[in-house]
Amino acid sequence: MIRVEGLVKKYGEFVAVDGVDLAVGSGEIVGLLGPNGAGKTTTLRVIVGILEADDGRVEVDGHDVSSQPLDAKRRLGFVPDRPFVYEKLTGEELLRFSAGLRGRVGPEVDRRIDELLELWDLGPWRDELVESYSHGMRQKLILSSALVHGPSTLVIDEPMVGLDPAAARLLKRLLRQFADQGGAALISTHTLEFAEALCDRLEVIRSGTILASGTMEELRRQAATESGDLEEVFLRLVGGIEERRIARALTGDPRA
Repeated sequence: MIRVEGLVKKYGEFVAVDGVDLAVGSGEIVGLLGPNGAGKTTTLRVIVGILEADDGRVEVDGHDVSSQPLDAKRRLGFVPDRPFVYEKLTGEELLRFSAGLRGRVGPEVDRRIDELLELWDLGPWRDELVESYSHGMRQKLILSSALVHGPSTLVIDEPMVGLDPAAARLLKRLLRQFADQGGAALISTHTLEFAEALCDRLEVIRSGTILASGTMEELRRQAATESGDLEEVFLRLVGGIEERRIARALTGDPRA
């Protein structure tokens, strides 16, 4: 339902994404992991049509993002890493606006708005301006806006930002149910515990290329370790850069 083939994105001479291939099928949750600057957010922004690829092909639910952008976006729910909200709208108005952008109006949208506001305990705040919402409440509202039009695919960049433990647990259950009902979700996160608990497969990206791909067991084999949690596996895959940096910072010796 999400297919990326040979994706390349450049900023001037800098190659941010260099030949990325990945796919997310119906019923799957796939995690995109990598250090800062690895190309995760750029990849997601190309998938959802915010950025234009320099090369390669991206499809969402069978629709080419470049040649059929509106058809692709109608089937897509997106949560960016830095959500923008219209602060002078109420919570309900924002959800209705998000649904309307995808051509969804009427009683079905009214029902979904009620259900989503109730799900996140935002019902008492539905008529309050978004400017009065806390950071966590805004994240819940953005998650709701990604779901209000009934998408078949979700692309989420750092879903845990601002969520308390109860809301984080609810989000895990929500995403699992979404996938179990045939949806496809691609999630970029630095919260490795969240990714390990939720994702069916993982893609590890570094310097704009996919370094490793597969289930936890497959990643363990690629990292040459028989056990260990995702944090240990991830650090083995991306290398021991942090140890060298700590040694240099503490000793001042560039040879460390």
